[in-house]
Order: sequence, then structure tokens, then C-alpha cells
Amino acid sequence: MAEMQVEVDGRTLKISNLDKVLYPRTGTTKGEVLHYYAQVAPVLLPHLADRAVTRIRWPHGVEESSFFEKNAPAGAPSWLRTAKVPTTGSRSASGQADTLRFPIVDGLAALTYLVNLASLELHVHQWTVGRNGQPRNPDRLVIDLDPGEGAGTGECAEVALIVRDRLAADGLTAYPVTSGSKGIHLYAAVDLGNPDDVRAWVHEIAQELEKQHPALMLSSMTKSRRSGKVFLDWSQNAGSKTTVSPYSLRGRERPTVAAPRTWAEIEAGADDPLELEQLRYEEVLERVAADGDLFGTA
Repeated sequence: MAEMQVEVDGRTLKISNLDKVLYPRTGTTKGEVLHYYAQVAPVLLPHLADRAVTRIRWPHGVEESSFFEKNAPAGAPSWLRTAKVPTTGSRSASGQADTLRFPIVDGLAALTYLVNLASLELHVHQWTVGRNGQPRNPDRLVIDLDPGEGAGTGECAEVALIVRDRLAADGLTAYPVTSGSKGIHLYAAVDLGNPDDVRAWVHEIAQELEKQHPALMLSSMTKSRRSGKVFLDWSQNAGSKTTVSPYSLRGRERPTVAAPRTWAEIEAGADDPLELEQLRYEEVLERVAADGDLFGTA
């Protein structure tokens, strides 16, 4: 059936093309993607709550072109919550600061509506939006451990343990998430002021750790220097930057997920990289069914 109507949390939605294959390597269909997001919603939605959501859409599947979408889609239903957020470094033709109208995913209906548009990846900022529509100060930081050529999950796990201990020295608890791509994301709750303050502080930590472990990690964005090392990407704490949400699918060859992990798993991965592979959505659903949200567990 090309299109059908469904009731989701009291909202009537049109969903379409459930048989369209979005991941050709595995034959994963749009219907299966929608099913994954519906099943994982109880643990995903808290990570999206009150955050402006940028989507990456693959209308014709992951082997075709994709595009970022920040504004709410044209023709979005009136009940979809949105927030007007000033852009960073952008001006309109009038010379005034421009704004973007982001969607806010506050329930399963909003999530289903966006995913039906082939929004495979859901990216969010490190700050939330108040009911008045104004961005708050960041409530968390993120460090993206990105392996260069010749490095992999084992090196990322080794670096993650070092960063965890460094953050702990300042009283912060780090939560690891394998990115679903190549690296590991580390989150920590903070109350450090505005995004510039957080970004500057994380940058200082990255530089400090690079000096202590120059053969293993670096803080410079120069890609030519990353061979065999792990880049501590501090820049995603800027107010305009986003990071893929925990439990979001990734638009890779296979339907992998940004998956919360335990520190025991990260420690095992540091000893043997084969112990810390990126997880597919079926594996994530099994983990959620058994243990709930693993974000923040020891």
C-alpha cells in the first residue's frame, strides 16, 4: 500500500511507502525503520525532549543522496511543536539576525511524522529550548572521539577511558555512546554557562590531554595530522553544532545506531577492539528490552 492512515497518540498520520528499501545492503525497509523508532521511542524520546532537532533525510535510501533539514518541513501539521532559534553567524537580506524554525520531538506522533519523511538520523544541540521558545544554556557537554586513518574503536575506547578519568577529576560523570559510525561520543551533565564557555572549557581539556598523550590523541582539526590518532572533537559544544542523538539510526551501509554502552564494554574494547563493534538496530532493541536505557550505567 503506497499510503495509509494510522493513529499515533491521538494524532492521525499518513505514512507511505512502507516497502521502500532504505538500506539496500540489508534490505531494511522504511516500514522496519518506522517500527524501530516506535519500539525504541520510550528510551529515545527523553534524549530528544525540548531539543531542537536537525534531521538528515535519505528519501531514496542510504546509497543515494541525503540532505540536512533544520527548519520544520513544509506542510508540517499544526500540532508539531516548533521553536524559532536565532542562527549563528547568519544575517537576512534586511541585515537582521535570521532565525530557524526547528521541530521539537515531544512524543511518538512527532517522531513518527519526521521518520516517515525518511529522516534516518536525528541530531540535537547540547542545549534545550524553554516553553517560551528561548534556548537555555547547555545542560551537557559532548566530546566526539573520531578515529583517524589507521585508528579504530580500540583506540577510541582507550582514549575514552582517559577522558572519563579526566572529567571525573573535575567531578563530572561521563556516559559513553558508540556513534554507529566509527567513533565514540562521551557526554557529561554540566552547568558551565553559555555554549562558548562550554566549548572553550572542553577545548582546554582536549589540548591538555593531547600534550599528555601526543601519540594517541590530538585536539587539532587538521585532518592531515590525524593518522593513527583519535581526534577529540570539542567543537560540537558550539551553540550552532549538533550531535546525533543516542538511539538514532545512522545513514550508513547498514542500519547501525548511536548506542549507549556501559563502561565495562568500553574497557573490554580497549583490550580487544572486536569486543566493541558498532551495533545494529536489532541488537539495540534486544538490549533495551533486557536492560532499558543503558545511558549512564556503570
